[in-house]
Amino acid sequence: MNPDHSSVSVILPVLNGERYLASAIESVRNQSLPPEEILVVDGNSDDRSREIAESSALVRLLTQDGKGLSNAWNYGIRQAAGDLIAFIESDDLWVEDKLSQQIEHMKASPSTDYVIGRVHFFLEKGNQIPTGFKPELLEGDYIGRIPGTLMARKSLFDDVGLFDESLKIAADVDWFARCKDLGSSGHILEKVLLEKRVHSDNLSNNAARNTNELLSLLRRSIERQRNTDNGGS
Repeated sequence: MNPDHSSVSVILPVLNGERYLASAIESVRNQSLPPEEILVVDGNSDDRSREIAESSALVRLLTQDGKGLSNAWNYGIRQAAGDLIAFIESDDLWVEDKLSQQIEHMKASPSTDYVIGRVHFFLEKGNQIPTGFKPELLEGDYIGRIPGTLMARKSLFDDVGLFDESLKIAADVDWFARCKDLGSSGHILEKVLLEKRVHSDNLSNNAARNTNELLSLLRRSIERQRNTDNGGS
């Protein structure tokens, strides 16, 4: 990467997200240091999502080649022109200096593979807390090991791999675990970078499936570490 210039591709998956999509796109376009491109990966929406995306500057509209959020992330990564990759969901918002702060750190620390920050959850006015969401998360802010706060070098996905499309809930948890097990260099900015909207249309958590996937990921991580300790690949 040229240390004097970093190009950022933002990946924004959407499926029938017309209600909040324009706001999400605007929070990216209004960055103090805007990205090179916003890749809106549409999962064959039948509402106005495509129309909203096509009318927005910086947006390159892509039609998803598979199904699911992980597939959309991966398709965007493969199509991205930037050497830095960031993600936002269609109902979330970035603070205006998210990208500039992360780029500044990446330039100052060329050995850093990825940067994350903190996330603040807020309940959309007029909505009920969705099933499975913990109300206490609406208080304060938290370290966000989630794609919405992430900026990563595109080359990191060559080393760590893409998101596991077989996982329905925890593909991002798995990806961050693989980064850790590989010894990738990550940095946490102690600042809120993401405003995460909580509303009645959020996907409800399936506790049993979530638990099963997390247990499976724990076993995978232990096995990776065991292979590393034994000098395996």
